Amino acid sequence: MIKILVLHGRNLNMLGTREPEIYGKTTLEQINDRLRGLAANLNSEVETFQSNSEGDLINIIHKKSVAIDGLIVNLGAYTHYSIALRDAISGFAKPTVEVHLSNIYAREPFRHMSVTAPVCRGMITGLGWRGYLLALEALIGLLREGEEIS
Repeated sequence: MIKILVLHGRNLNMLGTREPEIYGKTTLEQINDRLRGLAANLNSEVETFQSNSEGDLINIIHKKSVAIDGLIVNLGAYTHYSIALRDAISGFAKPTVEVHLSNIYAREPFRHMSVTAPVCRGMITGLGWRGYLLALEALIGLLREGEEIS
């Protein structure tokens, strides 16, 4: 069975109430429930983890690296400046998909840069909570096909 870890970074615990005009009204728990449901339908497993702490996110990648087959990350603001998280993802060396609820390229210029995207297999941006489901489907498909990170 394919096992995927989904990491939610800084401020994502506030989904549903924090700037709903940008991030939507769907809560983090609703996203996680939808991910678990889709994973079950795809005969896979999803574990989710949220932290506002960079160190906690790095530690969970290290801790789970042997037990999981792929990673989905929405690192929030860490996307734009965390070299430490980039290094953790790079060292993970398994397929990773980056997700953003909003279209980071349609927002402030400082959000256009992702330091983590170059070490990810792909990125989904601007599709709201649906981006997580698309990332899960894509990642499971890649893993089942045996594709390597390019």
